[in-house]
Amino acid sequence: MTQPLPQTPAAEPTLTGIRNFRDVGGLPAADGRRVRHGHLYRSGHLAHATETDTDYLNSLGLHTVFDFRNAADHAIEGPDVTLPGVRNVNIPLSDPADGGEFWRLIREGELDRLRELLGEGRGADRMSASYRKMVRERTAEHSRVLHALATGTVPVLMHCAAGKDRAGLSIAVTLLALGVDRRAVTADYLESNAPHRRYRTVPGSAPESRSPEVTALLSPLFEARASYLEAAFALIDETWGGTEGYLHEGLGLTPDTLDGLRDRLLEP
Repeated sequence: MTQPLPQTPAAEPTLTGIRNFRDVGGLPAADGRRVRHGHLYRSGHLAHATETDTDYLNSLGLHTVFDFRNAADHAIEGPDVTLPGVRNVNIPLSDPADGGEFWRLIREGELDRLRELLGEGRGADRMSASYRKMVRERTAEHSRVLHALATGTVPVLMHCAAGKDRAGLSIAVTLLALGVDRRAVTADYLESNAPHRRYRTVPGSAPESRSPEVTALLSPLFEARASYLEAAFALIDETWGGTEGYLHEGLGLTPDTLDGLRDRLLEP
C-alpha cells in the first residue's frame, strides 16, 4: 500500500458493520514517546463490513490484518471482507468469552445448569482464568505477532470476534512491549465497554434468554473488566518476574527486536 499514513488523530469513524474499532495511537510509552497514530488499530471482526466501512479501511493504508478468531467463529460470522493489497493473517487464539455452550443451555431451557456454570462469580472467575491461560499458553502466537510488527508489518489492525478478549490481550501485550504503563493499557482495554463499541449478542429463542437473570449471568462473558487483565498481568509477574522478563524470556524479544518495534510504532 502506498497511501500516505495519518500522523495525527482523525475523528473516530462511524462504522456500521464493524464494532469496537479504534486507533490505539496517542498512548504514552517508553522514553517519553507516544504510540503513533495511524499505525496500530483494533476492532471486532470485519465479516459484516459495509461498502462504506470497507472504503474507510482501505483508506488507512493497512499492511496486515491479524484475525485471532477460530474456525467456529468463522463458521458463525464468516470470513473477513477482502481488502485489496492487505495481508490477512489468521492466528487462532482461545476465546475466553465463547458463549456457544451457554446459548445452547438457554435455548434448551437449562437455567439451573447456567446458574451452576456462571452464578455466584463463577463467570468472572472463568474469564480471569482464561486470560491467564492465554498468556501462559500463547507465547508463540504473541511472539509471532510482535516479531512481525518489528520487521515492518505496519500499519496493522488486530481483531477477534468482539475485539475485546483475544484482540484486547494481544493489543495489551503489544502495548507492554512499547513501554506503555499497565494503567494506560487497562484504560484502553476498558474502552470496549462503551455502548457504541459493545458486541451485539443474539439471544436464544427461549423466553428465559431475555430475562434479567440470564443477562446478569452472561454479563461477565461480554464485558471488559479490569480484573481480567489484572489476572493476566499477575500471571506475567508470577511466571517471568515482570514485564521485562515476559518480553525477553517468554516472547523471545531481543533488545534489537524491541528497538525495531518501538521505532515503527512510536513517535520519534
